Amino acid sequence: MGKNNVYLPTCHSTNDIAAEISSKVVEGTVVITSNQTKGRGQRGNVWEAESGANLTFSVILMPTFLPANEQFYFNMAVALAITDALNSLVIFNSRHDAQRLAIKWSNDIYYGNLKLGGVLIENTLEGMNIKSAVVGIGLNVNQENFSYPTATSLKSILGHELKLEEVLENLLFFLEIRYLALKNREYHRLKKDYMSQLYLLNEAHIYADNQGITFEGTIVDIMESGRLVVGTETGLRNFDFKEIVFCG
Repeated sequence: MGKNNVYLPTCHSTNDIAAEISSKVVEGTVVITSNQTKGRGQRGNVWEAESGANLTFSVILMPTFLPANEQFYFNMAVALAITDALNSLVIFNSRHDAQRLAIKWSNDIYYGNLKLGGVLIENTLEGMNIKSAVVGIGLNVNQENFSYPTATSLKSILGHELKLEEVLENLLFFLEIRYLALKNREYHRLKKDYMSQLYLLNEAHIYADNQGITFEGTIVDIMESGRLVVGTETGLRNFDFKEIVFCG
C-alpha cells in the first residue's frame, strides 16, 4: 500500500481520479490531494475538508478473490484499519478515550457522538466477483472549525497538531494488514472486531425508515450482505444503506 503515490495539489474527487487510472497503475496506488473540491461521502453527501489540514485520499485495490455477495467484509476491513491506525498512534489520553472510538454503520468513524472520518468504497464487478475497488478515505486531522456541529478532528480531541504523513503511513500499514486478513478469509475475526466497535450496538434509540416513519430500535447485528439488523417492538427488521436514518 502506498508504494506508488499520485499527488494532486487540488482535485475534485480522489475517488473519481483513482477510478480513471485504476487500469493503468499497480494495486495499492494512492491518489491523494491537499484540496478536494467535490469530495463525496455515503448516501451522496458532500465531504467537507479544509485544504491542507486533513487527509483525503483513495487507494486502488484489486480484490478479485472476493465474491460480490461478500463485499461487506471489505467494508469491515477498511473501517477497522482506520481504528487500528488511530489506536496505534497512541493518540488517546486514556483507555476511556480509546473506547470512545467507534464505527458507525456502515463506514463512518466516530469519536463519542462526533464524526471523525468516513469511507466511500466504489467497486467494479466482473461476473460474480469484484474486479477492482477504489477506497476513498477522509479523516479530519488538523481542522478545527466545521460547518456541521457533529464533526470533530484529531487536533480538536488532542489539543495539538499531528503530522499528516505519519497518520497516512499508519493508515496504509493497517489497511494492508486488514486487507490480507480479508484475502485469507478471516471473516469471523473481521466480523467480531467490527461488532465490538459498532456505534450504538445494543442501545435503544429513535430511527426513521425510508418512508419517514420513526420508531425505537436497537442495533443487534449485521447480516453478511451488510444489512443492519434492528430489534423493534414488532420484531427484528433489517435495513439496507439508504433505508434507515438515526434520529437520536
